[in-house]
Amino acid sequence: MSGFTPLVEQVSLRLPGHNFNSVLSRRLTFAILTLLSWTACLSPFVQAQKTEQPPRKVLITVKPQYDPLLKREQIGGLVRLAATVLPNGSVSKVEIRGGNPILAESAAAAVMKWKYAPAGYQTVEEVSLSFSPH
Repeated sequence: MSGFTPLVEQVSLRLPGHNFNSVLSRRLTFAILTLLSWTACLSPFVQAQKTEQPPRKVLITVKPQYDPLLKREQIGGLVRLAATVLPNGSVSKVEIRGGNPILAESAAAAVMKWKYAPAGYQTVEEVSLSFSPH
């Protein structure tokens, strides 16, 4: 490996009158400064998107149906849902995020009947429902 010469040295030796490392250094500095300026300009927009609204107050809840057979067989657990709530407080869509699929269907059907406090905008609310056979 003693005869190995890095490519940068070979190129800089072949360009008489030009310092390849200096040109590369200026281009790299320009690219970094451009990237930093874009980051500085876009950061307020990114921060504005990350601000979270407090959860909306639930006014009316409906308990999910818990099949007696599932309860007797000790099938329970936590179901996680995402409820899309319209400005008037009604639930327009429920997405199942996790949990036992048999229990999740019952939980989603119940949350579709929930009513939230009105707001001037649509929100997505995280909901967790626990099914306990005890």
